[in-house]
Amino acid sequence: MISTRPRAVTTLVLLALLTGAAGHEAGAQNRSLSDRGVMLDRVAAVVNDGVVLRSEVDEQVALVTERLKTQGLEMPPDAVLRQQVLERLVLQEIQMQRAQRAGIRINDENLNQALGEVAQRNGIPLAQLPQALAQQGLDYASYRESVRREMTLQVLQQRDVIQRINVSPRELDQFLEKQKSRPSELNEYNLSHILIAVPQEATPQQLDEASRRATDVGRRARSGEDFAKLAVAYSNSQTALEGGALGWRKGPEIPTVLADLVVGLKPGEVSEPLRTPSGYHIVRLNEVRGNDQQVVIRQTRARHILLKPTEIQDDATVRQRLLDARERILKGEDFAVLAKTLSEDPGSAAEGGDLGWSAPGNFVPEFDRMLESLTENEISQPFRTQFGWHIVQLLGRREYDNTEELRRQRAFLQLRESKADEETELWLRRLRDEAYVDIKS
Repeated sequence: MISTRPRAVTTLVLLALLTGAAGHEAGAQNRSLSDRGVMLDRVAAVVNDGVVLRSEVDEQVALVTERLKTQGLEMPPDAVLRQQVLERLVLQEIQMQRAQRAGIRINDENLNQALGEVAQRNGIPLAQLPQALAQQGLDYASYRESVRREMTLQVLQQRDVIQRINVSPRELDQFLEKQKSRPSELNEYNLSHILIAVPQEATPQQLDEASRRATDVGRRARSGEDFAKLAVAYSNSQTALEGGALGWRKGPEIPTVLADLVVGLKPGEVSEPLRTPSGYHIVRLNEVRGNDQQVVIRQTRARHILLKPTEIQDDATVRQRLLDARERILKGEDFAVLAKTLSEDPGSAAEGGDLGWSAPGNFVPEFDRMLESLTENEISQPFRTQFGWHIVQLLGRREYDNTEELRRQRAFLQLRESKADEETELWLRRLRDEAYVDIKS
């Protein structure tokens, strides 16, 4: 857990230390007060205009020691461990100072939501989280602030590192091409398998016989015969008596020799026999489940004319102008021509008001609701949104396969994530090099 001593406490301690240093001679003159003094804390490191306290280092060393013991790992020398912990706290302090300068602050609502997720993962209500933490020797207030700090650092790194990582179109295309050759790690595949084995020192006659049998079994399976019965009768695999069932396997868990076959199959399809040193493999893809299946969304295509109220033209005037435009279109004037002339939407006016094909949620709710209420080619009455007054014509609806766009989006996120660790390390090194850090003995 990250120590998150409130800054106000840190400031008070620092002032107390400074006061003690400045008043050393006065303290010598007033020995009775000095004798009753109590050391509150010590500074382990000065970091720019902040500090890391010795108590913070002690707390983190204790936590790390406990974790290493629990995991059965060998303990490093105490000096090495303390140095590692101190360096981590210094980096955290540098980042927190940067976050403060950037105005990054996690509000209580977001913090409570995160704590609620922690409680949910542990199967308890949020109200019971303080008690559960106390049973582990953890103070709820300190834990709460440690979560706030962790969230703050995540937002900072997202802003300063993750969002600035560049993924080129060429990188994305190459990554997607590689993905085509192996099953998706996002999916689980239910497979059945038949092996027509070939002896290690097979004669040409044995090879020919195995090839003919594999071709025949594969053809019968693809023509609709029960795959499980064929597996029991002909397969030399250890799963033969289970009807060749391999069960559910995640993409990376599929045997390499079968992965190439699975990639080209749809649920219910049976592969052509694949020759390997062990023999001929036939695979049936029974089912796929997960996040990488075909995604079909409902899209609408529309065009609109937007007019915005001003100090000169109030809502009633703008609405009347759109009513007049609608009437002219109904009498035969071209919608696109009027949109180019009248519309104040800079994004669509030049296109005759055409908004292209869009999925639900691309527009503000009022616009989406109006589109949903229209029949094809119908023109709406004037209506208002936060952008002004509109009339809209529904040009069509369609079911659109959005799978490829989602696949590219996931690939982009995976590529960016693969670069994130290295980029974050470089960013932290730069912050550390630019900071003023004075390690106290």
